[in-house]
Amino acid sequence: MGRAFEFRKARKMKRWAAMSKAFTRIGKDIVIAVKEGGPDPDSNAKLRAVIQNAKAANMPKDNVERAIKRATDKNLGDFKEILYEGYGPHGIAILIETATDNSTRTVANVRSYFNKCNGSLGTSGSVEFMFDHTCNFQISAEGIDPEELELDLIDHGVEEVFQDEDSLMIYAPFEAFGALQKELENREIEIRSSGFERIPQVTKELTEEQVADIEKLLEKIEEDDDVQNVYHTMKE
Repeated sequence: MGRAFEFRKARKMKRWAAMSKAFTRIGKDIVIAVKEGGPDPDSNAKLRAVIQNAKAANMPKDNVERAIKRATDKNLGDFKEILYEGYGPHGIAILIETATDNSTRTVANVRSYFNKCNGSLGTSGSVEFMFDHTCNFQISAEGIDPEELELDLIDHGVEEVFQDEDSLMIYAPFEAFGALQKELENREIEIRSSGFERIPQVTKELTEEQVADIEKLLEKIEEDDDVQNVYHTMKE
């Protein structure tokens, strides 16, 4: 069990703690997927993946169907996916993934959070290189040997397969997502959920007081409705 496993374990409970926030994020993901590839999940691989994630988060089916229907409304504005980068106090690098229909509002809000917490919003590329952009799939572990599966999928970009309770987690580089999704579906392996993460290459250990400073900034960022995910280099 490598770095990806430890990172995911540390983040898992915190990320889905606020169910309403999770549903908001998934709702935006549905809109983006439908706008890009249409409302039919059979022909839209990205939408299929989002619907799987909605099920994993226990999002009611009615909510999913309403989100898909809303996304087909031509009057609904498009959400842009924008990545913001910066430094919090004590030299901690922070990456913020957003989905917004008003980038002027979003960048102003994000900048204000950094300024209020003794951090600074950086330029594009200033900290992104410090994180590995990965994709992941969660599948049932029943009847599947993790080592055998890893060998079978290595040609499709898989870097790590490990067991997490009753599931198998598959990790690969970001660009391998489409090929892996297709291969798992061809093998009729049920995908429970899938997604993307940015795993810090190096983390920095802080004192208890310094951690509190970073947590204060992260809390402000994560409460913003335009924010989808937040990643940082603080050791957890």
